[in-house]
Amino acid sequence: MKNMLNWLANEESGQGMVEYGLILALIAVVVMGAMSGIGTKLQGMFNDMAGKIAGNTSTK
Repeated sequence: MKNMLNWLANEESGQGMVEYGLILALIAVVVMGAMSGIGTKLQGMFNDMAGKIAGNTSTK
């Protein structure tokens, strides 16, 4: 039993996977934040273009 507890205390093989998971989660949060900001700007640009197109077609 003592050997098993020592082995569990010294086992580090899963540590790398946890670190990779945390890094991946951080990257995902940053990407979502960036895409949110970019999406808002793109929506504004498309709305402006749609308004200009609608304005041009309604005057002819």
